[in-house]
Amino acid sequence: MATTSDIRNGLCIKYNHDIFKVIEFLHVKPGKGPAFVRTKLKSVTSGKVIDNTFSAGHKIDEVKVMTNKFQFLYNDNDFYHFMDVEDFSQIQLKESALDNPGLLKEGEVVTILINTEDNLPLSVEMPASVVLEVTATEPGVKGNTATNATKPATVETGAVVNVPLFINEGDKIKIETDKGTYKERVKE
Repeated sequence: MATTSDIRNGLCIKYNHDIFKVIEFLHVKPGKGPAFVRTKLKSVTSGKVIDNTFSAGHKIDEVKVMTNKFQFLYNDNDFYHFMDVEDFSQIQLKESALDNPGLLKEGEVVTILINTEDNLPLSVEMPASVVLEVTATEPGVKGNTATNATKPATVETGAVVNVPLFINEGDKIKIETDKGTYKERVKE
């Protein structure tokens, strides 16, 4: 049994007859009243995100998980197919198990959390950032830089990301996978 002081990002817990992964948390100690932990939980079965508040010291059921490295092979509308990099076994996951599937490129190595009780995959942890090539974007208008102006750009996986005006087609950009936002342009 764990308590609210053990809550951290990526922790898998049993809550309301389902398994949830902690996406965000914040320990709050108000000036008046007891402390509490505000969390954002994502269901690993349905992908639904809920907000929940735990009082300080509340007992939570932690799910024991192990992590394995898997390589993304391909997706076929319903499922995403992965291969274990050690024993080459393959598994398939629904799109709801992935936090940001639009940024997943074929051949990318990810970490998959597997429930140790029943050996079922729970969720996919992508690298902190990925480098993708811009395949389509409007040309930037010169002189339109009084503020941090951005424009939409489509990357090689088909995802659309807002980028600064100086980014052109063919540029490689680094994208933060947790938020799906532009980080920097990558020079070869």
